[in-house]
Amino acid sequence: MSDSHLAYDTLIQGAKIFNEGKTAVIEDLAVKDGRVVERGKNLDASKADKVINGEDQWLMPGLFDIHTHYDLELEISPGLPESIRHGTTSVVIANCSLGLAFGNQRDGRNDPIVDCFARVENVPKSILRGCADNVDWETPEDYLNHLDTLNLGPNVATLLPHSMLRIDAMGFEESISRDPSEDELTAMKNTLAEAVELGYVGMSTDALPFHYLASAAHCDKTIPTQFAKYYEIKTLTQVLREKEALWQATPPKDSAIDTLKTFMLSSGFFHGKPLKTTVVAALDVFNNWKILKLGRLLSRTLNSKFLRGDFHLQALGAPFKVWSDGAVTPLAEEIPELRRLNETDLEDRESRQKILNDPEYIQTFRDMWLKGKSGFGIARLKRLINMEDYAFNRAMEDMLVDLCPLEHWQGKNFQELFDRVRDIKRGNEVSGLTDEEAALIEKDFFWVSDEADFVLQTLRTFDLELSWSTVTANRDVNTVRELIMDPLLMPGFNDSGAHLNNMAFYDVNLRSLKLAAEGGDADVSYMVKRLSKDAADLFNVEGGSINIGDKADLILVDPEALKNYDGEANVQRLMRDEFQHHQLVNRSEGVVPLVMIGGHIAWKDDAYGKDLGKLQMGRLLRNKNSNVESVELQEQDVA
Repeated sequence: MSDSHLAYDTLIQGAKIFNEGKTAVIEDLAVKDGRVVERGKNLDASKADKVINGEDQWLMPGLFDIHTHYDLELEISPGLPESIRHGTTSVVIANCSLGLAFGNQRDGRNDPIVDCFARVENVPKSILRGCADNVDWETPEDYLNHLDTLNLGPNVATLLPHSMLRIDAMGFEESISRDPSEDELTAMKNTLAEAVELGYVGMSTDALPFHYLASAAHCDKTIPTQFAKYYEIKTLTQVLREKEALWQATPPKDSAIDTLKTFMLSSGFFHGKPLKTTVVAALDVFNNWKILKLGRLLSRTLNSKFLRGDFHLQALGAPFKVWSDGAVTPLAEEIPELRRLNETDLEDRESRQKILNDPEYIQTFRDMWLKGKSGFGIARLKRLINMEDYAFNRAMEDMLVDLCPLEHWQGKNFQELFDRVRDIKRGNEVSGLTDEEAALIEKDFFWVSDEADFVLQTLRTFDLELSWSTVTANRDVNTVRELIMDPLLMPGFNDSGAHLNNMAFYDVNLRSLKLAAEGGDADVSYMVKRLSKDAADLFNVEGGSINIGDKADLILVDPEALKNYDGEANVQRLMRDEFQHHQLVNRSEGVVPLVMIGGHIAWKDDAYGKDLGKLQMGRLLRNKNSNVESVELQEQDVA
């Protein structure tokens, strides 16, 4: 730290402090040895090694990202810089049933880290294999000890991943082919109970129809957690209920009955006492308006005085915008005709070309793409009233090209480009037509007669060189604000670390603050509490406040810069050296002047602290009911 003879290492002067939902106050705040040691008016600056001017800025606890997939990035870049810069100081990992708690779990034939993460998170297999090669632990206890050694940027809380728990008890092949035996289920129960006692904050499962395995032998199967029937989930969640730990889940999207039955497990009325449950996610899906209404109804019902649930749908404080590289996108996994293309390795363009040129595939693709777009029938009716079966709505005007070898195609949507191709074929005058484009249309697109043909040929011609985006949910900003302000829903879902080339939500906590600020200081105070203290309480870990004695995990926010910030306009595609791969990231320069974690400066004045990733700023957040003391408490006892 700094001069040990001084009373303060850092003094932040004159900031407006938002903390625990209380009325904001303008005060100074002093930090010493990683903790808040004093708050008040006009604290003596001569006692401080470093003085930071907080005038006209908001000072608040560091924010939580309650849903991340940072498990692998922690191994190669534990500073997690892409979250730090946006004010995130605590993250929850091992969501959606995937994580590293049991090591690499290789069995000589299967490579579970690669198989489970490659398609679910769209991470290159070479990176995943490298991470698996370096794993030197095999048990949940050893994994926590490993996390304790990393030079963490933010604090980290981890769930126990159910897919990996199944593999541990049953073996990989068996985990995706059958129910567990009673002995295997007992082993899972015991492992889960021991993990919670060690400090895991709960368990994660998954039921979304998007998550498939990546190995050629199993690419038609979903990840292990999805083979668990109700009895298995009920048995394991009973362990969580007894231990007062948390269950993170996703809904079986296509069955309202199964969703209700599954999440009724949160009810204290039916099961003795409530089960703390958090579910991804409350989204205003453009293609099916009933999903959000049913989700909010479920929240109200389960949390009623009668059912006594402890149920929290997570909410995303931004439009749900997803990018696709050719056909490689999370949206594709839900649609069988697109999923076939996702089953190929990212590098395997030849296999995708073979599929796209197969006459039988062409016909099934056309049937899928044109379904409900004309004529009469149930499919047409569902499309007209926005109640389709898939999240991706197949609307050409909603598919915006971001990158393309034909540069002047960039910034245009698929409908505009289809109309352009037809005009070129008909000999109509087209602005900006180049010899290159004319030759390409003549060579590749001469046969195109309708929009299904156009999409097929576009995927053939450009493959992964084509990047396009669509907004599948949360298009109405007023609805987004309503969701994140709903006390029955839980903001803070950013999905950070997931889908390198498909999503960019690292800044969503800031976007939530911006929306809340439209209602003045009272709403800002409410949102700060939701993104900090309420999140810490939900996962039963320390943090989320900046009272005297608390760890100095705090941030400054410039309210004027926040007001003018446009998250949608500040998405960038950068090469990340850690992945040797491009990644979509956010840039919110000027909005967060300071990020401090454990008293260390992680981010200041739009630059990373010199020690980020080089020393341990954050800490492992074990659940408060753990029977294992944190490393910090052990060191204090020794002292």
